[in-house]
Amino acid sequence: MACSPRGFQVPLVCFSVEPFFPNEIQYGLLDSQRLQQAQKLLAQRRPRRSFSDPSIRALIILCTSLAVVLSSLSICDGHWLLADDRLFGLWHFCTTSNQAELHCLRDLRQAHVPGLASGMAVARSVATLAVVVAVFGLELLMLSQVSEDPRSWHRWAVGSALFLLAFILSFGGLLSFLTLLRNQVTLMGLTLTFWSEFTASFLFFLSAVSGLHVNSISRTDSVTHPWGLPAEF
Repeated sequence: MACSPRGFQVPLVCFSVEPFFPNEIQYGLLDSQRLQQAQKLLAQRRPRRSFSDPSIRALIILCTSLAVVLSSLSICDGHWLLADDRLFGLWHFCTTSNQAELHCLRDLRQAHVPGLASGMAVARSVATLAVVVAVFGLELLMLSQVSEDPRSWHRWAVGSALFLLAFILSFGGLLSFLTLLRNQVTLMGLTLTFWSEFTASFLFFLSAVSGLHVNSISRTDSVTHPWGLPAEF
């Protein structure tokens, strides 16, 4: 016994429900089709975290860790410039005569350079503060990768901004040191610890810019509506 697709069959009798609920059945079929299409479209447009994103973030964290170590060692040593028989540093002023041992003084006024004592105090304070700020930024970056919650994007952005501040402070310390000793500075006289601080400052800047750029791309992908429209914050 044959029945229409919109009916149901009992023994020897065929009933059709279409005459009773024609609009309800038609609308129900349309709604189910639209729901299936929406689910397929949602699955296609759902943002996925690529493999390169965690790798780039891990590389940024590695660079910032290296920058913190280099800056810390450079500031602790503090001997940044060798001019003739004098060694200028953040903490000490050393002299040598007849290839003898270094004679270091904490009183930088003995170097007879105008404004060296007060200016060097500012330079080492700014450079030390840059390391402190960078440590807090590194902590926020690592914390954002450990916890996958909605606030991880905010932690990464704040950490990257702190690295940008660390770059400004570190570069300010370098510039202050070079300005104070501008008459004694030579390219060959700058020591390895000075170039370590310069490298750390460059890594701070590189990590800050890269971190903010990666975070902006990932944040844009995460707040995009499944159908390509911008979602409200």
